[in-house]
Amino acid sequence: MYEDKTLVCKDCGNEFIFSAGEQEFYAEKGFENEPTRCKECRIARKRAMRPERELFDAVCAECGAPAKVPFQPRDGRPVFCSECFAKQKEEIVED
Repeated sequence: MYEDKTLVCKDCGNEFIFSAGEQEFYAEKGFENEPTRCKECRIARKRAMRPERELFDAVCAECGAPAKVPFQPRDGRPVFCSECFAKQKEEIVED
């Protein structure tokens, strides 16, 4: 029913494929307009619309490595680097 279409991005001017699967998804969701931007420009536009998050310096309570976190660390509350946080999360799921 649907066939891949080649469209031109209105931001960068590059051609991109509007796949048959994407067209079907758009139809299921009731979207009437085809995309006007390529995937890269859509992602860039979404990022530009979001305010930049402030990151705070911290020291991992598990391994002592420096870490950047999106919240203000508080005294008495442990802060973990990404790797140790993932390990903590795995241990909770396994229990």
